Amino acid sequence: MTTVIKRSKIAAAMVGVMALAGSGLATASAQDLQQLQSEQSQTHRNQAASQERIDSLFDQSRDLLADYRAVVAEYEALKVYNDHVQTLVDDQNATLASLQRQIDGIEETRQGVVPLMYKMIDALDEFVQLDIPIHSDSRTARVQRLRDVMTRSDVTESEKFRLIVEAYQIEMDYGIGPNSYSGNLNIDGQEIAVDFFHMGRVVMMAQTLDGKQAWLWDNSARDWIEADDSFLSPLNEAIKMSRRQTAFDIVRLPVFAAENAE
Repeated sequence: MTTVIKRSKIAAAMVGVMALAGSGLATASAQDLQQLQSEQSQTHRNQAASQERIDSLFDQSRDLLADYRAVVAEYEALKVYNDHVQTLVDDQNATLASLQRQIDGIEETRQGVVPLMYKMIDALDEFVQLDIPIHSDSRTARVQRLRDVMTRSDVTESEKFRLIVEAYQIEMDYGIGPNSYSGNLNIDGQEIAVDFFHMGRVVMMAQTLDGKQAWLWDNSARDWIEADDSFLSPLNEAIKMSRRQTAFDIVRLPVFAAENAE
């Protein structure tokens, strides 16, 4: 009996011990589970944070790639534009170089033209002095104006040359067709109002306004000589024809050039 009781006590004790052990094991397992769950949650949070960083880096990389492509496209466009501008600059430089050569040539031409213009004026002056006295006063004054304009700095070389050529053209016009104009003729120191008439440079005569007296220019003698009365009427007709006051017709006038040629 005593042995049975003792065994029962021992069994009870063992059951108590095992119950206590089971209780402690259950507590330990719950704590481990909570810790595991906490670690797993932290892991999930870490993974989410890492994914966010990855997404952010991806977005940044995508933006940088887009910026890079935009920069490359802009570079290509700028390169094409710069090549175009460089072509224009090269063409402008070539044009400037050509203009500079022309300017240098103009300066050399000017150095040669200026002496030529003085020679042309001298030749014109000599021609006027040796020619028949058509508008002699205005022609002499024109030559003097040309000499004066050559000394003026405010007149370009091209304008000076134009004036000289214009004077030569006027001289050429004097040798074309019949022309007449009014003026004064100095005969033996006396000023006489006359009508001058010239047929080109072949003949030049002067007639008083009343048509009663006439003179013929002798270019060899460089003087006026009185014309025969037989030329008064033809000269009067010639003057009228030059002024378009009558129809053109043949008139008989003295010509010194033909006599001198013989």
